[in-house]
Amino acid sequence: MLEYETELNEKGITLIAGIDEVGRGPLLGPVVAASVILPTNYYNKDIKDSKKLTPKKRDELYDIIMNDAISIGIGIVYEKTIDEVNIYEATKIAMKESLKNLKTKPEHVLIDAMKLDINIPSTSIIKGDAKSESIAAASIIAKVTRDRMIEEISEEYPMYDLKNNKGYGTKKHIEALKKYGPCPHHRKSFNPVTELINS
Repeated sequence: MLEYETELNEKGITLIAGIDEVGRGPLLGPVVAASVILPTNYYNKDIKDSKKLTPKKRDELYDIIMNDAISIGIGIVYEKTIDEVNIYEATKIAMKESLKNLKTKPEHVLIDAMKLDINIPSTSIIKGDAKSESIAAASIIAKVTRDRMIEEISEEYPMYDLKNNKGYGTKKHIEALKKYGPCPHHRKSFNPVTELINS
């Protein structure tokens, strides 16, 4: 998990930001990205791809990372923009926003899968959240941030079962969409939301 970070450290590069996003696939809610700069040689065996952790463990690690990190930046792109520019572009906007919101400027950026047009040296890593601790930490921050936002939306719109599906197109969510129609937080450019609007 520290291979990329160690390689950069050996070249004298110590301020390394990991970037990851969550929420590209759901029918509802924003896409959220996080940038995280961890201290040099920092290692926590529990920090791994957020998808492999329980919600309880993610919450615990969220607090640890928030406390231990040198700097953390969050980028949020809401449904309206996702519908206007498409999810791929929205993801890039969220990632750049998270980078901009770091209080400390990194010397190098490790990005999960995406390539970003930025003025900082960067490395794009396929399945980066499973190969880099910095990216895995960013995946946890992004996931917990988005899940908490979805839980707030869920209180207002309980019929979509968002507490359990986090905005993804589960059977219950689709059934509720057909019965109640979309709410303001749905992505109008995503099927089956688009089909329902046009039907």
